[in-house]
Amino acid sequence: MKHADDQRCAPVNRRRFLGGVTAGAAATALTPGMAAAAPSSPRFFGRIFADLPPFAQATPAVQEALREMGRPGGLMDAKDPLEEGPIRLITHPELSPNNVDNPFHTAGTTFFGQFMDHDFTFDLSSRLGVPADPEESPNSRTPTLELDSVYGGGPTADPTLYDPEDNDKFIVGSGGLFEDLPREQDEIAIISDPRNDENLMVSGIHAAFLLCHNRMVDRLRAQGVPAGQVFDRARRLVTWHYQWIVVHEFLPQVIGFGITQDVLRHGRRFYRPASGQHFMPVEFQGAAYRFGHSMVRPSYRANLAGDQGEPFFGFVFDPAGQGQDDPVDLRGGARAPRRFIGWQTFFNFNDGEVKPNKRIDTKISTVLFRLPIAAIPTGDPPTALPQRNLLRHLTWSLPSGQAIADAMGQPRLEPDALAELRQFGVGLERSTPLWYYVLKEAEVLGDGISLAGVGARLIGEVILGLLELDPRSYLAADPAWRPTLPGKPNGDFGFADLLTFAGVDPASRGQ
Repeated sequence: MKHADDQRCAPVNRRRFLGGVTAGAAATALTPGMAAAAPSSPRFFGRIFADLPPFAQATPAVQEALREMGRPGGLMDAKDPLEEGPIRLITHPELSPNNVDNPFHTAGTTFFGQFMDHDFTFDLSSRLGVPADPEESPNSRTPTLELDSVYGGGPTADPTLYDPEDNDKFIVGSGGLFEDLPREQDEIAIISDPRNDENLMVSGIHAAFLLCHNRMVDRLRAQGVPAGQVFDRARRLVTWHYQWIVVHEFLPQVIGFGITQDVLRHGRRFYRPASGQHFMPVEFQGAAYRFGHSMVRPSYRANLAGDQGEPFFGFVFDPAGQGQDDPVDLRGGARAPRRFIGWQTFFNFNDGEVKPNKRIDTKISTVLFRLPIAAIPTGDPPTALPQRNLLRHLTWSLPSGQAIADAMGQPRLEPDALAELRQFGVGLERSTPLWYYVLKEAEVLGDGISLAGVGARLIGEVILGLLELDPRSYLAADPAWRPTLPGKPNGDFGFADLLTFAGVDPASRGQ
């Protein structure tokens, strides 16, 4: 569920990245203009399974095998017929027999997960495919779900994010039919994490949180909350509603209700750092959480009537969009009337318009094998996202999926279930890169509907652990808390309800 590539960014200026690192992080990771987080938040990567050996050594033969495994047109390419265009790939799913829909997820699950990723991990220092020590590699986000990717350091530390006439509120951009991220004249977004402008969907989620916060400020003022308390109360309530969605909507979708409840009720068995010492595990950051790449569709209907009264369809990335003022694809970094998200495509508003994700399996949409160079912070090849994911296993010397399955007491996939990997000649069918192993588990054991085995347990324990170990989260501070914003008739609250409160839902927009 990771950002397209989060390694080795070019120098980050204040406009591009206002979020920061703690005083305890290495001085070389401290970029001018980056806000300091609470010193109690550990800001380095680490390992859950520190005693397990790497799945393979970073030899030229292994590197070549991983590149071949993830190359365009290769084993993992769903071979979507992109020449059919973005509309037909949605309306005629039979055109992509290798890239099957998941009827139990909505299309927005992918991008909510990407937004979450940008909230708790950002690797600015390690090099792709070059072994690095996680404990000496700074994480430039706090390993919590506290929305610091939205709030930055707050109005005092990062005033550029906030309304100069009302410091309790964010600046929200305009210039299209509906809201946008605030932008410079060159259209660079003024946000705390530049990755949240990577595509229209995640930038739309970020903008929705800006509006949600501003409306929460209005709500609290109307309730008579003292002026000096409004911002902090609004931030806490928005953050807690977000965390509730993670626990009660997102996790049950991607790992299953049963695993979610098992971890909540019976505790974590593997991700168990000491209080105040929680960290971002590389098994999660470098492999397991990247399962979301398999859920990405080649194309989406961005909105129903934004393109001069007609729907706006586009590929996630299309080389033809490079350099265009109003790109034909759904990349971020541009402003035009049609460049907004009609959320009825992505989340269920009970109007029959929501579309599904792709299943979690070892086939990746073809558009992700040709990333625009701007989506890769280093500007270096390869541009195929699967190749980058696989080479990252060498960066962190990650254990094999089989070794982690054994350590967790999970049923392991035998070589015959991974027979397609024998062709690469380096034993990957017996010692499999964790990302591929997690996808294969979901495909074989979960029918692509949700994660299973190692993948489900890792994702559940780390995400719930980050919440339980953060004293400011609702799970730690007030586990009996329930959402206070309007939600579903049964009292539950989901992301569609947050979008409705923010005023970006289809009814509020009239389209």
